[in-house]
Amino acid sequence: MLTAHTIKILQSLDKKKFRQKYNLFLVEGNKIIRELPDSRFKIKEIFSTDPQKLDRMEAPVTHISENELKKISFLQNPKDSVAVCYLHPEEKTEDKNLQLVLDGIQDPGNLGTMIRLADWFGIEQIICSEDTVDFYNPKVIMASMGSFTRVNIVYTNLTEYLSETGNINIGTDMDGENIYSFERPEKMNLILGNEGNGMRPETEKLLHKSVMIPRFGKSQSTESLNVSMAAGIILGQLFGGSE
Repeated sequence: MLTAHTIKILQSLDKKKFRQKYNLFLVEGNKIIRELPDSRFKIKEIFSTDPQKLDRMEAPVTHISENELKKISFLQNPKDSVAVCYLHPEEKTEDKNLQLVLDGIQDPGNLGTMIRLADWFGIEQIICSEDTVDFYNPKVIMASMGSFTRVNIVYTNLTEYLSETGNINIGTDMDGENIYSFERPEKMNLILGNEGNGMRPETEKLLHKSVMIPRFGKSQSTESLNVSMAAGIILGQLFGGSE
């Protein structure tokens, strides 16, 4: 049985300051939990309504009731298990040939989706501005569907990073080059800005080129694409056009 103290700690992990205080974050659902042993993330313990399904996990598994699961889950319809994991010290690796660079992304669902996209396209590293949503946020972890275990995520001062990178900095702009005729450079950063405001002026100054996704629909009422949708379209074209 879970103690009130444990429940209180686990419930507090939806806030960044408590994740940092306890050095812990939550991963929900057996499917994603099974991916953890092959990743850099270490499991502290697992709470499950059906421990037999996780019998090969090396971490301690505690049997809990459906009601207890509801108390510690951040999902409306909780899955079978919750794993409590240790935060992993951030490691910046050298620049990859293609990286996503996120400037002030605030929506956890967008960040999770872009981590998933990166994983799908084999992009190993995402560089984030310091005010981008924390990737240990439970909603980001859920939206990434396990891809957070395979993509390295780094938070840094973007102006400094983009000034020093050896990659070509490519942003998105309605006046940019048509993505369908754009020639992908050998080493590039694809920079995506905040959902409402786009990228900061100081980020924009460091762009070498801009691309845009042309609109084919006749209606002009669609103002813009969701940032993670735009990322998916651009990445699909960058890889499709490079064959």
